[in-house]
Amino acid sequence: MFINNHSISPSNVVRGEGAWADSLDLITKLCKRPLIIGRSSSTKKIRTSFKKDLLLKGIQSISLDLDHDCCELDIKNAYLISKHNNCDGIIAAGGGKVLDAGKLIADLLGINCITVPLSASTCAGWTALSNIYTPDGKFVKDVTLKSCPNLLIFDHTIVRNAPPRTLASGMADAVAKWYESSLTSSSSQDGFVQQAVQMARVLRDQLFLNGQKAFLDPLSNSWETVAEGCALTAGIIGGLGGARCRTAAAHPIHNGLTQLAYTNKPLHGELVGFGLLVQLHLEEKNSTSQLPKQAKSQLLEFFSQLNLPISIESICLRNTTSNELYKACKFACNDDSDIHKLPFPINEKDLLEAIQSLQSFPTSSRIKINNT
Repeated sequence: MFINNHSISPSNVVRGEGAWADSLDLITKLCKRPLIIGRSSSTKKIRTSFKKDLLLKGIQSISLDLDHDCCELDIKNAYLISKHNNCDGIIAAGGGKVLDAGKLIADLLGINCITVPLSASTCAGWTALSNIYTPDGKFVKDVTLKSCPNLLIFDHTIVRNAPPRTLASGMADAVAKWYESSLTSSSSQDGFVQQAVQMARVLRDQLFLNGQKAFLDPLSNSWETVAEGCALTAGIIGGLGGARCRTAAAHPIHNGLTQLAYTNKPLHGELVGFGLLVQLHLEEKNSTSQLPKQAKSQLLEFFSQLNLPISIESICLRNTTSNELYKACKFACNDDSDIHKLPFPINEKDLLEAIQSLQSFPTSSRIKINNT
């Protein structure tokens, strides 16, 4: 058996109502002068309150707002600020790209990392992985980190107030775990991988059962199941199963689509969800089974309930010409892409045809940018 080095989970996970306040004593053991990073102006008050809470515990923190997505320019700037101020920890509070940036900065500096997801839009608060983008949001590469964060704080009180759109996006990202891992890893003889794939199946079922209720009612029990499934369980699956349980086609298609311009920029999970529909179309074309077609029909209904994009029209591309879409396909199909983990050959032409098959749907709804 090959030797595998797994970074499965954060050293500590604190979850539930008031988790931030309950974690303050843990934070004092991890750092005395952390750099708090974030980005969104809508969550600045939360980060300011964190700074005040830390000060009451004798922790002198430095604050930094990132200018872009998790890009090398921001990473370098934060690295230098941390060094200059002798910071001994990173507290990343925000969405997936902020969390990715915080993890990478801490990894480069060799200091402790604390992630505080402010929404359930991704599992980035959990994993030992950071995705790097250009300043304008084009995917560049992913970086494997030495370890998962030292502490993850998932405060229901805070996350509950995030826009429902972020939860819907998280569901699309999390449900993709099953459809990607079952395709690339179902025949694996590795027990960890097998267990991770089955966890992904259970997570999919929980999202189907509770997703719409969670989306509509953040005070419901369904919300807790779904939010933690998206932000925590999805991360466990990636940690346990490793890279083979993370991607097939949906995520590489997301990476390709980030190379294009949008009238309203989609969230990570929104593009992954659209990529998942494309993946299922490819499976349908390359299989005699009816399962991909049935799965696609089920997902179309589920995504529509959550106001997720299900067509080219609804992802709000600025330009939908074949030449423009081909750019995304070429990036998604580069030689190193995980899209080649599919159990059948794939090229730019095949992918373009699959994307264009989702040109429009009668039930398609445009992405809403009004925090609903």
